Amino acid sequence: MAEAIYQWSGLSIEKLVSSEPLPKNPAFTKSAMVSLQIKLGLPAPHLSNSLDLKQVPLPPRALSSSAKHPGEEAALLRESMPRHVAVIMDGNRRWARMRGLPVGSGYEAGLRALKRTVELSSNLGIRVLTVFAFSSDNWFRPKVEVDVLMALFDRGLREELQNLLSADVRISIIGDSSKLFNSLQALLANAIETTKKNSKLHLIIAVNYTGRSDVVQACQKVAAKVKDGVIEPGDIDEVVFERELGTNCTDFPHPDLLIRTSGELRVSNFLLWQLAHTELYFTDSLWPDFGEDEFLQALTSFQQRQRRFGC
Repeated sequence: MAEAIYQWSGLSIEKLVSSEPLPKNPAFTKSAMVSLQIKLGLPAPHLSNSLDLKQVPLPPRALSSSAKHPGEEAALLRESMPRHVAVIMDGNRRWARMRGLPVGSGYEAGLRALKRTVELSSNLGIRVLTVFAFSSDNWFRPKVEVDVLMALFDRGLREELQNLLSADVRISIIGDSSKLFNSLQALLANAIETTKKNSKLHLIIAVNYTGRSDVVQACQKVAAKVKDGVIEPGDIDEVVFERELGTNCTDFPHPDLLIRTSGELRVSNFLLWQLAHTELYFTDSLWPDFGEDEFLQALTSFQQRQRRFGC
């Protein structure tokens, strides 16, 4: 007997799964059922179980307790996995305040959530993970809070660099890192250089970044090339422009899926050009609480969608 706890449209459903049928609750929709099946490690009904399909072995918690072998009933398919996932990691401060803790404790918990997400992304075969770590607008927060965040960024990178290197994770930075502390700039440069040949997962960290500033700096670079005679104005198209965006550091510059935590329904000036055809997923969970179950639910939602790319 397994315990299933599922949050759906603000309604908590707690059910001891047994031989009895699930209640006919109108809030317990097909989507909710699929998400519950993911939690219990059961195959989603809309997915084919044909033997010629390559399935991604999920972490143990995504499997039912009755599975004979790890990955036996994997519910997410490799061919439907997003190649590039972007995340707006929101809710660290609220998480801390709700618990009567210093804001720094929220950022500490947020760092642990990031470690979990990086590991899961790598295990699930996601190729690129882009996280919004620090917006240029965040400089307007209290100085002590900014200092705490930068110190945590510095410490976290020092502590995790060897693990990331061993896990074949490549690190890139987008945004204007020149405004960061000199010691942090040097640390970031070392991380980029040390991991540049890694290829399993590309972790892109947006620091001192906004989508608008990314577009502006790309325009400036294109204008400079026109001025220097490298290209003609008539040569400028989307391909030429995209080469100057920060995400040109990856083979998959356009996120397939954007996840935003904390219940806010906006993109907050993040990857504005790149999100043109991205699937959006919003969750009420605060970032420190975002774990394996929530991530699998987001990926399941993505795989259920029919992408039209504006058509």
